Amino acid sequence: QVQLVESGGGLVQPGGSLRLSCGASGSIFNFNAMGWYRQAPGKQRELVARITNSGSTNYADSVKGRFTISRASTKNTVWLQMNNLNPEDTAVYSCFMIVPGTDYWGQGTQVTVSS
Repeated sequence: QVQLVESGGGLVQPGGSLRLSCGASGSIFNFNAMGWYRQAPGKQRELVARITNSGSTNYADSVKGRFTISRASTKNTVWLQMNNLNPEDTAVYSCFMIVPGTDYWGQGTQVTVSS
């Protein structure tokens, strides 16, 4: 059983930074990708960033140049560094892991950007 635990959300002023962390525990032999989705009230869920097992990354156009996803060498932890945050980034951010045959999700962490 794989569990994903997120941390690092909170309240930040516009222009500020936050770093989200997602740690995976359990029987992990390999994964295809890990990353983050976000969902704001009244909006569709959006893929924010993902990183593959080989290290390739993808970002939503709205966060390119501001957010950076990275992973630990052990491959069971990923981080999302979020810089120059703006109110449109306010959402619940959920970590995911895709493995052969299934996917896993964290509980989500709230990010609020407000003055």
